[in-house]
Amino acid sequence: MFCGDPQFASDQRDVVLNPLLIVEVLSPSTEGHDRGKNFEMYRTIPNFREYLIVHQDRRRVEHYSGQDDGSWLLREHVGAGDSVAIPRLNVRIPLADLYGSALDVG
Repeated sequence: MFCGDPQFASDQRDVVLNPLLIVEVLSPSTEGHDRGKNFEMYRTIPNFREYLIVHQDRRRVEHYSGQDDGSWLLREHVGAGDSVAIPRLNVRIPLADLYGSALDVG
């Protein structure tokens, strides 16, 4: 998701400068970097407001939502019956749809 039309870094069509939402899928080898340096860097993007961290080994999504005072609110979503709501985007994502039958346990 973007704030306005997507703005790309020079001629690189895979680097967007104005994301509103970023989704990271965690892997064991990158988890520390995703939670640390990546999130720190993302927070310097002026329009960035929604960050989803999706676990690949279980049905769990961490949703960080940027607040008007500059703080970030964490909501955790766990299990097939839960869903991620992103009101500013008017979106609700059921974890059952996100993970499908990829995992047998929630």
